[in-house]
Amino acid sequence: MMESMKQSNHVANYDAVVVGAGFSGLYTLHRLREAGFSTHVYEAGDGVGGTWYWNRYPGARCDSESIYYNYTFSEELYKEWTWTSRYPEQPEILRYLNFVADKFELRRDIQFKTRINAAHYNEETNRWQIYLNNGTSVSAKFFITGVGCLSAANIPNFKGVQNFKGDWYHTGHWPHEKVDFKGKRVGIIGTGSTGVQAIPVIAAEAEHLTVFQRTPQYCAPARNHPYDPEYIRKTKENFSEIKRQMRESQGGQPVPIPTKSALEVTPEERERVYEEAWEKGGLGLFSAYYDITINEAANETVAEFIRTKICQIVEDPNVAEKLLPSYFYGTKRPIIDTNYYETYNRDNVTLVDVKKAPIEEITPNGLRTTDGEYEFDTLVFATGYDGMTGPLLKMDIRGKDGVTLKEKWAGGAQTRTYLGIANAGFPNMFMITGPESPSVLSNMPVSIEQHVEWIADCIEYMQKHGVETIEANVDAEEAWSKHCREVAESTLFTKTDSWYTGANIPGKPRGFLIYLGGVGVYRQKCDEIAAKGYEGFSLLSSSQTVDLA
Repeated sequence: MMESMKQSNHVANYDAVVVGAGFSGLYTLHRLREAGFSTHVYEAGDGVGGTWYWNRYPGARCDSESIYYNYTFSEELYKEWTWTSRYPEQPEILRYLNFVADKFELRRDIQFKTRINAAHYNEETNRWQIYLNNGTSVSAKFFITGVGCLSAANIPNFKGVQNFKGDWYHTGHWPHEKVDFKGKRVGIIGTGSTGVQAIPVIAAEAEHLTVFQRTPQYCAPARNHPYDPEYIRKTKENFSEIKRQMRESQGGQPVPIPTKSALEVTPEERERVYEEAWEKGGLGLFSAYYDITINEAANETVAEFIRTKICQIVEDPNVAEKLLPSYFYGTKRPIIDTNYYETYNRDNVTLVDVKKAPIEEITPNGLRTTDGEYEFDTLVFATGYDGMTGPLLKMDIRGKDGVTLKEKWAGGAQTRTYLGIANAGFPNMFMITGPESPSVLSNMPVSIEQHVEWIADCIEYMQKHGVETIEANVDAEEAWSKHCREVAESTLFTKTDSWYTGANIPGKPRGFLIYLGGVGVYRQKCDEIAAKGYEGFSLLSSSQTVDLA
């Protein structure tokens, strides 16, 4: 071991401390522990699961197909677990992650119900001092964040929310017990992916549901269905090829990269392709043609296709009109749904456009918009998350010279990382799926595994070569951030206000913090950097540092 765990002045010392026990934290713990490093995970919840521990709202479901939404580091694990349907629900994903934790005996190195408040780098000892919410602290050579990109709930600061007499919930912090909507007048604020999943389920149970929509969404049907046992058998037999394709792909799923432009085919051919994708369900529309996210005219062809579908499904023309989106398709999170548009044909559902009539305040009995008052027994905030940087900035992370991560990233567009993994000025700190990596625009388990394996290989390299610290260089960081911006600006993503750009958080600086070059290309770049002795990083050996501990 680089440094075995020991007790010194009642402070536990580890080789690595990991934040979070979701997909990222669990695999990091397993991978580093197998390599012989003392590793400890701190998790705020009382169980494993990360995002899937907290997000228990009605209808919560993954939008990656389940046979691809899992670990691939272990063929044995892949073949032992069997998913029930095409798109897994939250309880099943949580069962899967508990199964993983049991199989690899991970819980013994996870401290639950514990939040990391701060992590400060000590330049004299070259270690991280990590402060917990129970008043204690621990020390680690490596500080690794597996906090997820969407774990900091965005609870809007509506005037009067504290005066509401009924029950209110945020979808990202849902109770463990079932919330009963029977006979209730329910208001839900927000129609992003979370709202689109929750609205049909709540509407089927509530006496009346009022939906407060700011921005209408492009949705395509999921067409979820139970898996056929023969299909599962063939999938498991094909494990190695599926794994290879996922890792070399654009988005982390074995989907062929389209070669045709939406503008080079006839309108009839294009309509046929879109219809087939719609009937098949899932994200097929997003990947039908290569230029959908880079060419405005190509984008409009699929946008108009979906708008036509909305008008066909929603019976009331006035309601349908409110549901028609106008931004570039795919530049907000592409959403797949189950009976979302159909829900607006129910007699017990009302749609309110809060762009035309903004919410003024939450009242004791409901809420008031500029157009009138609404009474509710229950309010649901489906208002999303402070994405990408939010979960990291909730902690007081300080690098060299006491500079905080928040200070380093001040200015939004100036948020800089190297590969989305490391930061100049923050030695021996690694981020899993951090800003400027493929992260949320990829199949997350694939991107997580790639980061965990790269980080673990790096730590093993340091041990083998007597390296004490590794830190991103400023020039490498600036070059990577510039490259990320250039790739993003060649697309339509930067032309839309979304949580991708931070536009959903009042006062948050704008910047596009996702690498759009693709999972396979990104993996190659990371591997090349490692192969060149971690090009773009400063590596200091023990003889080059002074340990005053």
